[in-house]
Amino acid sequence: MPGHERFVHNMLAGATGIDAALLVVSAVEGIKPQTVEHLQIVDLLGLDRGIVALTKSDLTDDDQILERMAEVETLLASTSLKGAEIMPVSALTGQGVDELKAKLLALGESGKGATGFARLAVDRCFVLSGAGVVVTGTIHAGEIKVDDRLVLTPSGLEARVRSLHAQNRPAVVGRAGERCALNLTGSRLSKEAIRRGDWVVSPELHVPTDRIDVRLKLLASESQPLKHWSPVHIHLGSAHVMGRVALLEGDRLAPAASGLAQLVLEEKVGALAGDRVILRDPSATRTLAGATVIDPFGPPRNRRAERRRSELAALGDADAAVLPKLLRLESGFVEMARFGQSRNLRPAEVEKLLSAAGGEKLEAYGFLAETLAAARTDIVESLKAFHQAKADAPGLQPERLRVTLKKRWPAPVFRVLLDREVKAKAVMVDGPFLRLPGHSLTLSPRDEALWKKISADLARERFKPPRVRDFAQAYGAPEAETRKLLQRLARLGRVVEVAPDQYFLRPVVAEMIAIAHTFGRDFSAAEFRDKLDNGRKVAILILEFFDRHGVTVRRGDLRRVVPQKLEQYGPPPGA
Repeated sequence: MPGHERFVHNMLAGATGIDAALLVVSAVEGIKPQTVEHLQIVDLLGLDRGIVALTKSDLTDDDQILERMAEVETLLASTSLKGAEIMPVSALTGQGVDELKAKLLALGESGKGATGFARLAVDRCFVLSGAGVVVTGTIHAGEIKVDDRLVLTPSGLEARVRSLHAQNRPAVVGRAGERCALNLTGSRLSKEAIRRGDWVVSPELHVPTDRIDVRLKLLASESQPLKHWSPVHIHLGSAHVMGRVALLEGDRLAPAASGLAQLVLEEKVGALAGDRVILRDPSATRTLAGATVIDPFGPPRNRRAERRRSELAALGDADAAVLPKLLRLESGFVEMARFGQSRNLRPAEVEKLLSAAGGEKLEAYGFLAETLAAARTDIVESLKAFHQAKADAPGLQPERLRVTLKKRWPAPVFRVLLDREVKAKAVMVDGPFLRLPGHSLTLSPRDEALWKKISADLARERFKPPRVRDFAQAYGAPEAETRKLLQRLARLGRVVEVAPDQYFLRPVVAEMIAIAHTFGRDFSAAEFRDKLDNGRKVAILILEFFDRHGVTVRRGDLRRVVPQKLEQYGPPPGA
């Protein structure tokens, strides 16, 4: 119901959670500026079900009633409430009130948000004596039950539902569309830690954001275009924050026009695809525009790139149509969890949509079958070309292969695709290298004989092996050829060059890392030397190698093994 402009933000805090609108217009005073703004907001929120109550009808005659009804019909004609029934009523005489109640009940529930995880927009928080912290708001999606463990967004505070009221009655469950009061308890919970605009959500929906990509519509009543990077008041759910509008399809948006934009907020909020947003001017005196969230996780860079705009065009469709389009974009994959999270879809629903789109799930990602086939061909052909160009090389390391491919996949996605090919035995893992099954690197008989002698020495003196020149002198081989042989064997992953011309067998390096880890604390070079019994100089060379490769972290004269690096050179012998 229209009221003073200072209270429009209160109306906005509740309007985003309603299914239908009752627009109240006085038969005596007619349409007011606030009537127009509230109707604009209803239209921008996409509310297409409603009734108009023409009040104070007892103070006017039939001709005036008909005149007012015609004015209202004209006003509604260009909005989402076009054709809504207009009912003359009088609170004083009771005229039309019972009929209006019946009409409102007949509208029924919309059924929006019945599925998905729980989501309640907080519009009030207080402390009730004997109960503790209570929040009130509208449930936008899912169900909330007594004893549910939920999270407050954006703060991340955890809470348990001690009890709840739905529609002003004690209940054990609150459902989408209902007004609820939740009595919450939690170790860090307090009235001061909760504010209007927060969301109480299932843990799966705790994804606060401050960059939201939207489809924006500027009101036709605006006299000036909306400029890129304009400051605005942003209303989403019950939240009210300041932010700026980054236009993605030009530097100006004309009145009555719509376009893609990114809302850059001054503070994080909870937002999901499909949420409606209202923008008001910097002085908060008038409504400027409305928007529909397309992607709540907008990127900070390349937001205007053609590739990103194509992605937003696909994301703007209904759930069933989105995945087929996304999977055919240049990116070639969909991050399943993030897609479901952004649209409040349960994992089973996302997998069902993926299947309907003809897609296939591979770990955390969805692909089309033809995309997977093309990726396999790309990987195999790239390795084949490398083997042909460098027949004496053992293969490619994973990152080198990734950047060699025709299609540059993100590293996490590439690892999933590569694992698929390794499991299918289309690609073989040989130490740190990747190769095709038919490719093998063999040494000449002379090099093989020399390597047999050297490997025996390396195994015998594993913690203090001879250097390159020692091998050359011992076996009458040129030093340069001996060095070249060991360099080739290092590329094969059989040995590791810990220091210049100082090679260790790869399993021995893994063993030394395991020995260092057995200290279970910071240790000194002297302690490490004593464990290996190989002399201070060699022990220092080994530790400096570990430092360079992140195996150990040094603090003064002490070091500690990084647990994540324990198997960087493979499992230790006997593991």
